[in-house]
Amino acid sequence: EADPTADVEGHDAAAKAAILASLAFHTRVSLAQVACEGITRVTAADVAAAQQTGHVVKLLAIAEQTAEGVSVRVHPALVPAAHPLAAVRGAFNAVFVEADDAGPLMFYGQGAGGRPTSSAVLGDLVSAARDRMVGGRGPRESAYASLPVLPHDAAVTRYQVRLVVADRPGVLAQVAQVLADHGVSIDTVRQAPDEPYAVDVAEGTAALLLTTHSAREASLAATVAAVRGLEPVHEITSVLRVEGA
Repeated sequence: EADPTADVEGHDAAAKAAILASLAFHTRVSLAQVACEGITRVTAADVAAAQQTGHVVKLLAIAEQTAEGVSVRVHPALVPAAHPLAAVRGAFNAVFVEADDAGPLMFYGQGAGGRPTSSAVLGDLVSAARDRMVGGRGPRESAYASLPVLPHDAAVTRYQVRLVVADRPGVLAQVAQVLADHGVSIDTVRQAPDEPYAVDVAEGTAALLLTTHSAREASLAATVAAVRGLEPVHEITSVLRVEGA
């Protein structure tokens, strides 16, 4: 489009996520209940770091049902390179479904362009005309489950954090203690000054790439804020969620 904001900022994906979540979980999910974050803050260094850890960066719309309710959100995330969604590129879209009995399923096809869009619109018109001719009615809203829609900070995810710290003994222990205080455990830590995510690191500092285990969004966000306040932490250069692992 002439104005790509709806795509770049995730608004289009959020609208689709609200519809799909409503259909899948028989619960009314409004657009206002979908947490939305676009890709404008994703950098070339983020993409390079993702490659080093075997991931690609994708803008995901995620709808999931938990024991507590329904969580719906849109944000950029790191997806393992071996995951089917990692291969979705260009004008193609995909819907990846995980069901208890059916297992993983993926629906893949063109999501942009004149012909795919016109085909979808004409298909809707044909369906509406057929219903009118036979006196039928289209499917009605199915909201019998009426599950609670959870706030964004209740979602469970993982974080990958890139940070620049003072290069001296004990710094990693300080960072790890902050994570432990917030109930967040560390999956991996990497320090490699010659890798792409460590560019422009000043003398006397080190670049770390830290990946957490799964935790609530609220706990992870509070952890990052606390780590940012540590004296030896010079800068947090990037925070990305990890999905599909």
